[in-house]
Amino acid sequence: MAEVSMGTEVDIMDMTNMQALAEQVLSMSDYRSQLWEYLKNRMNAIAPNLTIMVGELVGARLISHAGSLMNLAKQPASTLQILGAEKALFRALKTKHDTPKYGLIYHASLVGRCIPKNKGRISRVLAAKAALAVRVDALSDEPDTLIGHSAFKTVEKRIAELEGNKTMLATNGGANQPTAFVAPTIQGGGVNTASDMVDVAAEQKKEKKAKKDKKKRKAEETETAEAAAEEPKSAKKSKKEKKEKKAKA
Repeated sequence: MAEVSMGTEVDIMDMTNMQALAEQVLSMSDYRSQLWEYLKNRMNAIAPNLTIMVGELVGARLISHAGSLMNLAKQPASTLQILGAEKALFRALKTKHDTPKYGLIYHASLVGRCIPKNKGRISRVLAAKAALAVRVDALSDEPDTLIGHSAFKTVEKRIAELEGNKTMLATNGGANQPTAFVAPTIQGGGVNTASDMVDVAAEQKKEKKAKKDKKKRKAEETETAEAAAEEPKSAKKSKKEKKEKKAKA
């Protein structure tokens, strides 16, 4: 055993601890799947149209952040778009920078399938349609999913228009259902949405820099063109002055 193995024999205490740890992992995974099923059923019962638009997990986060479904229904689309990015919003207002384009709605599958350039536009369209879907879910006696499906198709058409796709993307029957549960990243006791927008802010800065460089190039080109146009005029003036001086002499 000493020649073949690098370690020592496993004690009975170590084996029991490893078995207990493995049982805990299995029980936690079972609880996770049960919790996901419960969340899916509750969201389909309480807010079916919002679930179709943004998914179960993002819809539950929005309702939790607003406090209740009725509070979320009272919010305008612009507030729903940046819900969850309050720190970034107030920081931008304080420092007079660009305000964030999305908050919790950034994790929706419709926003995720877009290229970074179009994420802001799609989040605005999605927030407008999701605000209508939430109001239907909160205020109707027997909400149906017709509005949710039609709004989902409208947002998909808008994505296809922006990205130039002629064929529509597969929608799995119109419902936005994730295949697996994705646990939210928790930092400091809350969902870290501000850090998700760091890359987007960097991209926006790059776009602004490119626009400024373009403007500088155009200004330099116009200056050189004006200087080239003014050169013959100045030469003519100098000739006239010489002639006048000769006449005076």
